[in-house]
Amino acid sequence: MDPTTIIGIVAGFGFILFGIMSGGELANFWDPGSVLIVIGGTFSAVIASFPLDKLKKMGKHMTKLISGKKFQPEPVIETIIEFAQMARKDGLLVLEEKANELEDPFFKKGILLVVDAMEAEKVREILENEVGSMIERHDGEVAIYDKASSYAPAFGMIGTLVGLVNMLKSMDLSSGSSSNLGVSMATALVTTFYGCILANLLFGPIAKKLRIRNDEEVIYKQVIIEGVVGIQAGDNPKVLKEKLVSLLHQTNQQKILNGEEGGGGKSKKSKK
Repeated sequence: MDPTTIIGIVAGFGFILFGIMSGGELANFWDPGSVLIVIGGTFSAVIASFPLDKLKKMGKHMTKLISGKKFQPEPVIETIIEFAQMARKDGLLVLEEKANELEDPFFKKGILLVVDAMEAEKVREILENEVGSMIERHDGEVAIYDKASSYAPAFGMIGTLVGLVNMLKSMDLSSGSSSNLGVSMATALVTTFYGCILANLLFGPIAKKLRIRNDEEVIYKQVIIEGVVGIQAGDNPKVLKEKLVSLLHQTNQQKILNGEEGGGGKSKKSKK
């Protein structure tokens, strides 16, 4: 489990509330009309911008945010090296039984393509096309929160304009009355406050974390692609391991080369 997103958002709201309470009253920042304009307008614009099949997956996005790092390439490298050693010793056909034991469909597909004696260029093309489709799908998911992050401040400004118009309409310049000017101005500005919070403390961090999860999965699958192609080419397992480790972050490379498996992740049981 990765609680950083929840901790960050909750802590951010907590600090904002503390700042409000230390310099004023919380009631000064509460306006039901502003809430409806900003939150209602933002979500309405998002709904109008994306098809229903994409919006229905927002619940799964939240699961991605709080779940631990699911796609860890370090342990799968060990499985690839094991397969490479078996293939060099007994041939590629021995991997068919091992492939059927894999729970990761992407890894399983790659090994079976090799067992079927498909050309290396075709194997790479098929697997890379699948990764490309995955990236496009993830980009579409992130786009929901990018759009929401841009819509929220815009609706905050709309609420501010509504408040200013109402304030000016209610002013009585003939009698010089301006007793409610400060209150009206505060009400107008609070909608911008709501919009900035939603954009920078909610939607922006969600989009960033989803991009991080995408990058993790891309690296994981790149390791599998290079490993599968290396197995098919009959690469020396030691050389293949160094090649795969070079795809990882530098801080993890020496640990893997020393035979230490980091992160307690999944190899044969990784699922998409």
